[in-house]
Amino acid sequence: MDKTLEFPDLLRLIDERSTAFRVAVASVPSLDVQVPTCPEWTLFDLVQHMGDGRRAWAATIAAGPDAPGKSAPEGAPAVPREREAQVAWLAASTQELLDALREAGPDRGCWTWWGASQSPQTCGAVARHQLQQFAVHTYDAQLTVGAPQPLPDEIALDGVDEFLFTCCSTTAAWPHEPAVVEYHATEGRSWRVRLSADGARIARIPAAGEGPDTADASARGTAHELVMALYGRVPLDSLKLDGDRRVFDRLVDWDPDA
Repeated sequence: MDKTLEFPDLLRLIDERSTAFRVAVASVPSLDVQVPTCPEWTLFDLVQHMGDGRRAWAATIAAGPDAPGKSAPEGAPAVPREREAQVAWLAASTQELLDALREAGPDRGCWTWWGASQSPQTCGAVARHQLQQFAVHTYDAQLTVGAPQPLPDEIALDGVDEFLFTCCSTTAAWPHEPAVVEYHATEGRSWRVRLSADGARIARIPAAGEGPDTADASARGTAHELVMALYGRVPLDSLKLDGDRRVFDRLVDWDPDA
């Protein structure tokens, strides 16, 4: 899989992951349970984040490319406590997001927080990031109710790519000696991160073993494992690490906005 997911696939998979999230939420006796992978949140907090956040992104998309920042939805209902109403509220939140994305289309500009990254500021890029938000938080919810499931392969592979190009790439100067980090998915895709005074620049590369070995450090795992590590859901040590571990530690600790 060399290409990113097409816009219709992104919308289909957002809907699919949203359904899986609601199934997990509906299965737990109490929403006051703590989310192991987000220990500062209860499951109710996660539900509120998912619903309110999707409505805010729907409003931001609808506001158009000239919006000065993330928009607040007007007159949005608060998350209900009653379970059936809550599940319906979550479904309506997802539908608002999907409707806004379909209305805008993938190529229209949109405000995003990742302006300094290698990802475009378009509705298509927003849809791609929203899919990963649904995917990772659905895993959080499933883990909370004791039924975690690995991300589907197509979501996980796109998730590694999307995280690196959106959340890792930056023009902020790397404050250490230049370094090269590689990530290898056992499904056959690989990425290279070059860290230097020019920032963090990402490139897709031939699979491990098919090109020159230039990395100072590398991580290998399934695409699901890589996504979980990148989002801090599992420790880096759960991956197969090679090379200088200090590069990974510095990369994890680096705050380009500091």
